Amino acid sequence: MANLAEVLRNALSLEVRERATLAERLLASLDEISEEEAERLWAEEAERRLEEFRAGRAQAVQAGEVHAKAKQLFR
Repeated sequence: MANLAEVLRNALSLEVRERATLAERLLASLDEISEEEAERLWAEEAERRLEEFRAGRAQAVQAGEVHAKAKQLFR
């Protein structure tokens, strides 16, 4: 079985519509877990992202930039 980094690398190489479809299906698969488990997993992800930011391995992006890019991608 491929590891997460390999799966992520492959997923990010997809076209934007394919990535959107993949994201939709992955999110739908979360319906199979309890609300408490989903909240715990999102909290863990938020903490991981905060640590990446604090360690300088991730950068913040202004909300306006995110909105503009989303508009451009989903025209």
